[in-house]
Amino acid sequence: MKRRHFLSLAGLGAMAAGFGLFGVRRASANPYYDGPVSDHFDGTYFFNPGGREPGSFLDLLKWQLGETKTPWPETFDSPFPPARPDERVGGTELRITMVGHATMLIQTAGLNILTDPVWSERASPVSFAGPRRINQPGIALDALPPIDVILLSHNHYDHLDLDTLAALHAAHRPLIVTPLGNDVIVRERVADAWIAVHDWGEGVEVAPGINVRLEPAHHWSARGTRDRRMALWAAFVVETPGGRIYHIGDTGFHSGINYRAAAEKYGGFRLAILPFGAYEPRWFMQGQHQNPAEAVEGMLLSRSAHVAGHHWGTFRLTNEGIEDPVTALHAALDGRSIARERFRPMRPGEVWDVPAEQA
Repeated sequence: MKRRHFLSLAGLGAMAAGFGLFGVRRASANPYYDGPVSDHFDGTYFFNPGGREPGSFLDLLKWQLGETKTPWPETFDSPFPPARPDERVGGTELRITMVGHATMLIQTAGLNILTDPVWSERASPVSFAGPRRINQPGIALDALPPIDVILLSHNHYDHLDLDTLAALHAAHRPLIVTPLGNDVIVRERVADAWIAVHDWGEGVEVAPGINVRLEPAHHWSARGTRDRRMALWAAFVVETPGGRIYHIGDTGFHSGINYRAAAEKYGGFRLAILPFGAYEPRWFMQGQHQNPAEAVEGMLLSRSAHVAGHHWGTFRLTNEGIEDPVTALHAALDGRSIARERFRPMRPGEVWDVPAEQA
């Protein structure tokens, strides 16, 4: 049975900031980035070429006050116990461990990489409101192996968590690879962070023989009421001895344009790490979050042999039921005659040794 959920004023404000949906007031200049105009930067604001702009605050009110949400449980414990990862995974092996939401540990070629690390209790600018974690992280923060690299895709609160970044910096001093403008946000909290900041199409060698390259994703950014689309968002391609990894923190499907471009540029991937949750209602979320059927289409268009699915089951962001993404994912895979084990909807604590690429 469905029932309506209404946010408190504080919760609505936290969600609006988290999604970057306050757009009424704008700063006169970009506080994060000052660079040349490009095909996705107009001198003040970043944008998706040929894409959709984010919804307005009035759209947010229409969604929150006029839509029915499928209830979620208070807790959604993972069937997997908290993982205790090996210190390193060598050679061409590729191991993925799910922490929760968009946070994953990638281990390959002796390198340890974290994606969009969030260990906080809420994905929110405040500690008392906003989306709350309903399961524990799949790796305890103090159980992490040495972290070498962080891939930071954009600045929404469910992806850029300053408390977590400060803790990781104190313990590991990793290299943070992130798109333009996000370095300024990180340095507000971690002044001496080691950051490689790049535009789409650029990259950095993070270890001998391992490169990280930034590529387009269809999304946007904001931390508050005056900085909408002032820091860039990106997907990542990690080139390793064991094959290429395509990591996307958040994206709308965008007619598959970015997936096709990635396949054409790189020739396919051993693993894609793709979001497939937080997608209803479509009229509001389509430009921001792809749905499971679109994620499966993205798998095919990008020529990815395997997919680690994320962005579901930890923070409630949208209308669908907590297990609806998995049901829809399996239906989409079955409808395309794709073996379910090729696209794994990851749960906290789950460890996956990704099969090697076929010759």
